[in-house]
Amino acid sequence: MKNRILFRTSLISSVGNAFLAVAKLVFGFISGSLAVISDGIDSTTDVVISVIMIFTARIVNRPPDRKHVYGHEKAESIATKILSLIIFYAGVQMIVSAVKQIFTGEERILPSLLAIYITLISIAGKLLLSFYQFKQAKKIDSSILKANAINMRNDVVISVSVLVGLIFTFLLKMPILDAITSILVAIYILYSAFRIFMDSNVELMDSVKDTAIYNSVFDAAGEVAGANRPHRVRIRTLGGKYIIGIDIEVDGDISLNEAHKIANEVEAHIRYKIPNTYDIRIHIEPIGTVHSDEKFGLEKQ
Repeated sequence: MKNRILFRTSLISSVGNAFLAVAKLVFGFISGSLAVISDGIDSTTDVVISVIMIFTARIVNRPPDRKHVYGHEKAESIATKILSLIIFYAGVQMIVSAVKQIFTGEERILPSLLAIYITLISIAGKLLLSFYQFKQAKKIDSSILKANAINMRNDVVISVSVLVGLIFTFLLKMPILDAITSILVAIYILYSAFRIFMDSNVELMDSVKDTAIYNSVFDAAGEVAGANRPHRVRIRTLGGKYIIGIDIEVDGDISLNEAHKIANEVEAHIRYKIPNTYDIRIHIEPIGTVHSDEKFGLEKQ
């Protein structure tokens, strides 16, 4: 289900972005607007991103094997990282092109009104694609779809900025404003790339975005009679779901069946408080167990 939606959404995104990219590049050159061309380059990167997403969907769909017993879900985070680098590269190239145009001695001419028309079409198209991507990302809890949806939303802001820059370019009769608008757009793209890059670190670094989730785990374990001193809690994400590890202490004189029952109740309470959980590992120890060196995990504050 998830992989099918990811593949279909990526395919639709590819077709939509390809149409907008070609339109903006062609009409950007015809109209003589560097800002529109820059917007077209950004849309071209979106096509590359969509292709990466289609490829990623196929990798994620592979079943677990001996080398990847946890499956291939992290391929999505790796692809998101690649996505951020592509966006960053496009932003740098846009800045370089705009700066060259500003400081060359060539005579600059005003873009034609065609630049405004194609920008309006771009805004409408990107709004539709962004809304669709966000909707699908929420449905399957996909980090790469969410990242691409954010990128699409940024594209709307970019196109609006281009439109405003073009309007002032025509009103003030200053062609240089078109190049300056292109630089501002590129800076915004670099910022977006940085945000996506940092967000992709969460799963790759086995961390969580909201550390308050640890409190939920401690609270859930504390609600179970017989489960003492929950500690060494470890939480990481995989494919948008949580994998949780926790140690608890129980009476050392009870039977294995009783200890197992307590562990099952702790797991049930955690799953109730954190529904988006894939796996829970509970390590049981006798009350009073002393550990001299526990490198990983959090203690209750």
